[in-house]
Parts: sequence; structure tokens; C-alpha cells
Amino acid sequence: MTETCAPEQVRRVACVGAGVIGGGWVAHFLARGYDVTAWDPAPDAEARLRRLVEAAWPALEQLGLAPGASIGRLTVTATLEEAVAEAQFVQESAPEKLDLKLELLTKLDAATPAGVVIASSTSGYPMTDMQTEAVTPGRLVVGHPFNPPYLIPLVEVVGGERTDLEAVRWASRFYEMAGKSVITMDREVPGFIANRLQEALWREALHMVASGEATVRDIDLSITEGPGLRWAIMGPMLTFALAGGEGGMAHMLDHFGPSLKSPWTRLEAPELDKALYDAVVAGCDDAADGRTIADLVSERDRGVIAVLRATGRLPGSETGTEAGAE
Repeated sequence: MTETCAPEQVRRVACVGAGVIGGGWVAHFLARGYDVTAWDPAPDAEARLRRLVEAAWPALEQLGLAPGASIGRLTVTATLEEAVAEAQFVQESAPEKLDLKLELLTKLDAATPAGVVIASSTSGYPMTDMQTEAVTPGRLVVGHPFNPPYLIPLVEVVGGERTDLEAVRWASRFYEMAGKSVITMDREVPGFIANRLQEALWREALHMVASGEATVRDIDLSITEGPGLRWAIMGPMLTFALAGGEGGMAHMLDHFGPSLKSPWTRLEAPELDKALYDAVVAGCDDAADGRTIADLVSERDRGVIAVLRATGRLPGSETGTEAGAE
């Protein structure tokens, strides 16, 4: 891949598609101090986009704006070609329709200067399926954000079968420079990582409502007042490792592993063989990064208390505009 500049040198970003996700990207990039050109075919796109950015700006000010960040650095163009003509990075955020994505990415590949990386905000389509008609597919990557992109840090980056590895590395580094928390995936999987986890919970929730096993309120409370509080501090793997006490994940698997055969979900559990057992235990050791179980317990407890306090669920805690609850 022929690079036009290093990720650290990017000053102008193009956002193609200016709906909820695309507009969120525009707000994020503006807040990070970039010049942003945007294009969307809808006749009222510019007015909607500017309203979205203005609505997001107070939250972005609380997060902290980069030097020079300004809504005034947004330019909405009349054509796709104008939007990408001088872009050093392109973020596509069109509706989640495969034919539309394929056609748009092909047009972007033709219009964007050589060497510039083009990323798609797709929620689940593999880039392999979207890059089939591009002349230079090596620069096309997935850069999957979470709504709203200006507030939620995560972006998942992965290439397709015809994507250059250097384009994936470049995109991951650029997103890091742009203030995102990046997962660079080694291989494609439909839905990527976080959406597959969200979807598993969502499908089980729908099953429970459909069968009368739980109400919508029950399901939401089960997360916001239960594991969701812990997940805000550390993910499900380290959270479960703490369930094993001083023995960590190994003890947890020894103790609770048999419950994988219990009908606790409609998903089929994988076989907990030695390879999976060892991978999970080693992965938790790696994620702990030298912290002991006692360290992790203390970190979790402090974090949960902070979340409870910030959301007004502790006696004496306050929410409202002064607490940043807008």
C-alpha cells in the first residue's frame, strides 16, 4: 500500500454518510481537532448533521477538546468526489445494506487519492464481501464503532481477504491517534467481537420475553443492577476469574465448568477441553498484567462504587447537569 502520510500526520478526514453513526464520527473527529469534509445524499443531510454535532458538542467539551477543535472546521460538500478529494482518511457510514456498501466503497475507491485508507463502519458485514469490485481493495478495512462514536471509545478494525496488512495496521494506529480504544482483529467473523456478544444476550432476552420467563423491565434491571456494573470495570472474562477467588479462572472453571451443560441459555456451549481451558486461564493471566486477584477485587470494588455514585444510586450522590448527566 502506498501511503500518503503517517497516521500521526492526518489533518483532514472525510466522512461519507451522515446519519446517526456517520454524524457521530463527524463530531468525534471535529472534537479531536481534524478538518472534516462530509457528504450524504439526503436533501436535508447538512441541516441534520449540524444539529447532531451541535447537540453532541457539550458532551465533547466535558470529555475535553483537542487544541484547535471547532465545529467551524466542518465542510459539507455537494458530491462524494468533493468530500474525498483532499482526504487523508475516509470513514464510510452508509446504511447497513450489503449492495449499497459494495457500490459505495467501489465509488470511494475510485474517487479517493491513491494510498488513502478507506474504512467502513459496517456493523457486521465482512470486508471480503464488500471489496470485491474495488480496483485497489488493499486499502479497504472495517472500522466498526459503537453508538455514539463520539462517546463510546471502542472501534474494531479488521481487513478482508484482499486487504493489505499494512492498511489494517495504519488504520489501527490512526484510530489510536484519534482517541479511540482499538481492537485489531486477526481474522474476520460476522458481527466482529462486541456485536456477537451483544447479540447473544439480545437473542436470549427475546426468547425469555417470548416465553414469559421475564419481562422487559426484569431483563434490563438484571444487567444495570447486576453484571453490567462489573462489566463497566472489567469484562466478563476477568469478572468470572474473580468468581474463582484466590484460585482465579482455573478454580472458577474447575468449580463452575460443569454448569456449561446446564440449560442456562439457548446457546450451545463449546466443549471445555484442555485447549480451551488453558487458553482461557492463560488469557486471564495476560489480561491481569501482573495484578493479583486482590488487586483486581479492589479495582472492581472501587469502580462499581464510582459507577453507582456517578449514576445517583448511592445515598447522597447527585445526578443532573452539574454531574454531567445531560
